[in-house]
This record gives sequence, C-alpha cells and structure tokens, in this order.
Amino acid sequence: MVIAVDGPGGVGKSTVANRVAEAVGLPHLDTGSTYRAAGLVALRSGTPLDDGTAVLAAIESVDIQIVEGTVTIDGVDVTQALRTDEVTKASSAVAIHPDVRSRIVALQRSWVEDHGGSAVVEGRDIGTVVFPDAPVKIYLTARPEVRAARRSGDAEAGNKSTEQIAAELAARDHTDSSRKASPLRPADDADIIDTSDLSIDEVVRVVLELVEVTGDRRQATGSS
Repeated sequence: MVIAVDGPGGVGKSTVANRVAEAVGLPHLDTGSTYRAAGLVALRSGTPLDDGTAVLAAIESVDIQIVEGTVTIDGVDVTQALRTDEVTKASSAVAIHPDVRSRIVALQRSWVEDHGGSAVVEGRDIGTVVFPDAPVKIYLTARPEVRAARRSGDAEAGNKSTEQIAAELAARDHTDSSRKASPLRPADDADIIDTSDLSIDEVVRVVLELVEVTGDRRQATGSS
C-alpha cells in the first residue's frame, strides 16, 4: 500500500511522513531528495538549469540511489550537500521540465517497487501523478506565517529573516502550482489537513486514523 503525503514546504511533510512510516512499518521516500539530486547534478556539471534536454542528459549520465534516507550520486554520499540553499533553488528550476519530471517519477516508482510496492511517499505530486491510485492520499497545508516560522528553524535557512523565508516559500509555491507538468495541488480524493494549529503528534494521529480506516475498508471489500 502506498501512503501519499503531499503539500508545499514548511507544513511538516517530512516529519509527519517519517513518523507515519515508522508507525506502520513501511519504508519512507522523500521525493524532494530526488529533485534535489537532479539539481545538484546540473549544478556540478555546469548544465544550464533552463535547458530541460541538457538537464535530462546530465541526470541520465549518473546513478542516483536512495538507501535508508542516504542519497548517493555515482556512489558518493551527497545527502548533506542536497540541503544547501543553492541546491534548493536548482531543484525547483529543473523540476519544471516535463522530461526531467518523467525521468525522476520513473526513479521514484522504481524505488517503491524495489521496496515491495508499499511505502510512505512524500512530495508535491504523489497523489496526483506518481501514485494516483494510492489508497491513502494526504495533503498537508498551513498558514504562510506558520510555514515561514517553521522553516526558519531549518539549517538551510541560514540567517534569513522570517519575512525573507516567507517570500521564498511564496515564490516556490507559485512556481510549483503554475508549472504545466504536475502542478502542486491536492488530489481530488485527498484528505486535506491544516497543520497550522496542530502538533506533529496530532497530525500523525490523524493520518494514522485515516490509514486504519482505509485498511479496514480494503479488508472488508477484499482489496489487495
């Protein structure tokens, strides 16, 4: 079973997805790391970020692997390198290219298949594009000021003000929601959870309740 957790930055996606995965005993895939890896490959190879064909060629020339949260490119651990501000911006830039997204989506689906076909998968288009048939689809959201405050505590935030972080999140939201390929939006059948006034424990509890309800329903109907 795939549990899809989508939403913009600063809503608690990674923490919630990781906690849910631990609770239900499933592997966890942060698909954002795959786009960050693509952005890093483009930066290190000097590939123009606005050239989708060139970015795709650069990605296909390397081996990107994710093992228990560790990301490697051609066998070299780049997990920490992916969390820089430069890579964050590059990942957003390369993610707008349809061919690049198709290649990365194939990588994500292959990862889940290699892990038995069941996982908690987080991102921005999991319930709409990557796994549209996922039985559990969660879309997390939060008020802009809350998201900015949360992001200010991240290592990659550096010395940025909350206002600057809020502006960057808004710009990323616009890029992600307005792109032609796999725009950021809730799946029509997703459960939307506003995390603004909820603790992580409360959000995780809500998600686990939805997972349990779905599991009961699948068992009752004989779904696999």
